[in-house]
Amino acid sequence: MTGIEEKGRMLRVLFDCDVLVCGGGIAGIAAAVAAARNGARVTLLEREYALGGLATLGLITIYLPMCDGLGHQAEYGLVEELLRLSIKHGAEKDYTELFFQPHTVEERRAGPRLTAQFNPEFFALEAEKLLLELGVNIQYGTLVCGVAMKDGNKVDAVIVENKSERCAIRCKSVVDATGDSYVVKYADAGHVLYGGDNGLASWYYYYAGQEINLRMYGLSDVVPGENQSSNSWDNDVDTVIAGSRRYRGLDGVELSEMVADGHQHMLADMLLHKAQSPDFAPTTMSTIPLLRMTRRLAGAYEMDADEIEVYMPDSVGTFCDWRKRGPLYELPFRTLYSSTVPNLLVAGRNISVSDDMWDITRVIPVCAVSGEAAGTAAALSDNFPELDVTELQRHLQAQGVRLHCADIREKSESERKGNGS
Repeated sequence: MTGIEEKGRMLRVLFDCDVLVCGGGIAGIAAAVAAARNGARVTLLEREYALGGLATLGLITIYLPMCDGLGHQAEYGLVEELLRLSIKHGAEKDYTELFFQPHTVEERRAGPRLTAQFNPEFFALEAEKLLLELGVNIQYGTLVCGVAMKDGNKVDAVIVENKSERCAIRCKSVVDATGDSYVVKYADAGHVLYGGDNGLASWYYYYAGQEINLRMYGLSDVVPGENQSSNSWDNDVDTVIAGSRRYRGLDGVELSEMVADGHQHMLADMLLHKAQSPDFAPTTMSTIPLLRMTRRLAGAYEMDADEIEVYMPDSVGTFCDWRKRGPLYELPFRTLYSSTVPNLLVAGRNISVSDDMWDITRVIPVCAVSGEAAGTAAALSDNFPELDVTELQRHLQAQGVRLHCADIREKSESERKGNGS
């Protein structure tokens, strides 16, 4: 193939901010909220024209478990606030009040895990409202396509493309919440590609029998034995819908093929069930590809799934394994920053974890935990390897975050004695 040389040009600076958050999924929303509440001037970039990423535009409308399944809530802080925001106008299904009302650990252990299915439109719009009220500058339809560096190893500005054409946004610190670690890549901060690939899935909502339901069509985030599909024709929601083909998710041609393939399989599914139920009608479908893992930071520390309840002195939050009952983890700050680009942080599925841990940390609750930590840190400093972690931890604790598994056990012991939430 022949190449074309792009003519060099001077880019205008569109905005200047303290904290630039790239990506408006759950991690990006949490990072922007935390940074703004800690006094930073925040700009949030989002490639699409609504917030929430896979949670809203992808219709992965399941706030996966925030508890260990043994009666202990695992995630605290903004993750709770966003859960409440997602169901502010009512949960679609599966919501339990067990963790927000006075109940003992034993009562919670005997009940369902802390989860909820939410409405994607309400969640996206309420998240936008929250950010606007905090003074966050939201830039929709904006694609990260490069960086400009300063002082040898710091990000001076992120180069973007949108309706204003190619321009730059200057920042003191940047949070990469793109899901595909684009800022990490362009800044040469060191990245790792996912060892596997992504299966095909297309989720959609449909009307039938005077109800609107979610059709979880293809590989999905469903807790084994729980939260099974309510579709009368198929409860097996973990089916690969297009044979054995898998997708890396980082090539434009391949990704276009993936989306088109998913659409055609989804259409066939819709028509099949339209024939079975005359009043069947699709109401909305996922508008972004349902990628789960692609590229992430090779950070100062790589966390692994066998580090269950390991004490992390630089922990910035706790979380559980959504797939099974039992494991609790502490999230080390070292998984969020680069050793080589000091003013760059990551959040969401970009954090520095092994492949087995990646599947645990890529979901909504953990994305909110890492996002809050990244946004808070970005408001405090522009040199994260040198940041006083104890100062960061003080801020997070003041925001309601619990840092260590022992903190969760201590709270649970109080509840065991009947003190409630």
